Amino acid sequence: MTKPITNARALPIGAASRLAGVNIETIRYYERIGLLARPERTAGGNRVYDEAAVARLGFIRRCRELGFSIDEIRELLSMVDRRDYSCAEVHRLTVAHHRSIMGRVAALQRMAAVLDGMASQCDRGDLPDCPIIEALQDDRRPAGGRP
Repeated sequence: MTKPITNARALPIGAASRLAGVNIETIRYYERIGLLARPERTAGGNRVYDEAAVARLGFIRRCRELGFSIDEIRELLSMVDRRDYSCAEVHRLTVAHHRSIMGRVAALQRMAAVLDGMASQCDRGDLPDCPIIEALQDDRRPAGGRP
């Protein structure tokens, strides 16, 4: 949860990190890739962040927690920055992301089923004769449940 900022004009990177719940190196990374504007610097060269930057970091963190890709986050931020986005645009991106997640869930379920099948063939014996290794070496068998 983002906490209120008391001195928004001179917030060092460590404080911004704690308030936004984002690692310091992650903040620097977001700056390098353009998700977060490069901050002003003190006379000593230290980065300083304002409330808007911390709020943006919180937005990015929540997007990442939901599995949005950097490109999807960039698109969402572009909509927010334009300030003329429609809910329909955001909905379209969210539904596409959800569809992608469901595809990955299905793929993981297929992989789990294949692994269950491989494990069920194993008698857990002491000999090096292992049906799991044999299955992994057999490139004619589908991996991850794919034909």
